[in-house]
Amino acid sequence: MLLTDTHTHLYYETDDKKRIELINRCKENAVGRLFLPNVDVSSVPLVFSLVKSFPDICFPMLGLHPCSVKTDWEEELNKIKKADHQHKIVAIGEIGIDLYWDKTHLTEQLQAFKAQIAWAKSLKLPIVIHCRDAFNEVFDVLQQEHDENLRGIFHCFTGSIEEAQKVIDLGFYLGIGGVVTYKNAGLDKVVSQIGLNQLVLETDSPYLTPVPHRGKPNESSYLIYIARKIAELHQTDLETVARITTENSRQIFSV
Repeated sequence: MLLTDTHTHLYYETDDKKRIELINRCKENAVGRLFLPNVDVSSVPLVFSLVKSFPDICFPMLGLHPCSVKTDWEEELNKIKKADHQHKIVAIGEIGIDLYWDKTHLTEQLQAFKAQIAWAKSLKLPIVIHCRDAFNEVFDVLQQEHDENLRGIFHCFTGSIEEAQKVIDLGFYLGIGGVVTYKNAGLDKVVSQIGLNQLVLETDSPYLTPVPHRGKPNESSYLIYIARKIAELHQTDLETVARITTENSRQIFSV
């Protein structure tokens, strides 16, 4: 059995001993593929450091997180782009729009989102979308930019079945994380109505820790709890969930 965490910030742990322990716990729980999105310029070397240490299990993405988008976003993005030539990346992400904390830079977030979609298309890479309190804004951009080269993952999907179908109709996969295990979140009811062939698994560690470890820092080894919950919702076995969602990740990232 092989599970794939399509979205983890495991690189935030910089202590070598603790990183090895995190990776070992992943292996103990059949989590054998980790996809790492940076969030800004400073996190780029952290991502690549982890990839260098564990090249068989870790895969890098690059992008400018919407919460990191300010008036100087073009300068920041150019710095991130330069790193693209030093290492093979598998996606552009995480990118998108976040209006939860601050709406001040919505115009800049829209500009940065579109610019990074164009970057992804030029490299023939998928995108990994961050969307918080901004579904309509994100979806409008995706509709505008939609063509045969636009593909990827709607990271940390927590929306309605109607929103899920809109995303799927544009050719995107839904990234499902720890929220699906939360009793009153309602995501379980949505995921139960969506075919496994439209889903990928993620932890977004160290955030959004699944039950039974909710309240503690998340880690990629906890992906097993998310996979078990989805197996329960689809009335199937863990191995089937692992096989289909890992194959979906291969289709997206081409690795």
